[in-house]
Amino acid sequence: MRGKIIRGIAGFYYVHVFGEDGDGPEAGIYECKAKGIFRKDGRKPLVGDNVEMDVLDGEQRLGNIRELLPRHSELVRPAVANIDQAVVIFAIASPSPNFNLLDRFLIMMQQQGIPSIICFNKQDLDREGEGQLYREIYEGCGFQAISVSVREQQGIEELKELLQGKTTAVAGPSGVGKSSIVNCLQSNITMETGQVSRKIERGKHTTRHTELIAAGGDTYILDTPGFSSLGLFGLEKEQLGRYFPEFAEYEKYCRFGGCAHINEPVCGIKDAVAEGRISQMRYGNYCLLYEELKNKKRF
Repeated sequence: MRGKIIRGIAGFYYVHVFGEDGDGPEAGIYECKAKGIFRKDGRKPLVGDNVEMDVLDGEQRLGNIRELLPRHSELVRPAVANIDQAVVIFAIASPSPNFNLLDRFLIMMQQQGIPSIICFNKQDLDREGEGQLYREIYEGCGFQAISVSVREQQGIEELKELLQGKTTAVAGPSGVGKSSIVNCLQSNITMETGQVSRKIERGKHTTRHTELIAAGGDTYILDTPGFSSLGLFGLEKEQLGRYFPEFAEYEKYCRFGGCAHINEPVCGIKDAVAEGRISQMRYGNYCLLYEELKNKKRF
């Protein structure tokens, strides 16, 4: 039988199985142990792994994981496999979006080959049409962006459609309404998730664990902890430009190969910024991040 690990704690893995037809009698959450062969091979099951398992007790939903199926992606923080996409949530207002933080997140996802959807919440507070401006900036850079309002239930169905049939990491800083959006995305889901804590009292007093939320069929949500800062790890300043996709079209107009687009004369990127073809805000963030990488300590 095949399923997906939705949580792991204290050596137990909780595998969601939705049956051959999506809702068969075998569907549910199975409490499993992993066979020792994984430890011998230096492999460790991760939340998000698709697995083959042997059922030990169908009534009690107990099993053994006997095979980890190939992964198509793997995040380091949090440690999770097979994420198809990320949704990063910022508020249009209250609080105003921190675009430097947003750009850091987009770089982090690009480094791992994971496409991002930008979700601007609190559309009901958008008095000046700023949400549309924000979307246009990022759509012009090749990212997908939408506006929603949890309070008015605007755009939620569109967001649900974007998540359908995928495993999605949902992230965002505190105060932007991320938890409310996640609650909306999993509303009307009747799958019993209380089985996860069945028989594991030890799980009640531990720190928060990475967990996938089954949001119907083969749709899963990873609700990541809120963040207020993100470091740029494993990135050199010379590599930064490749994570600003809007630069690619204009780099051929730079006089020097390896142009940093900061102080060099005859720079296609700076010209495009001056002419309004590249966002001044995005370019400003590029300059700040370039300086940060330039000045980082080397150990």
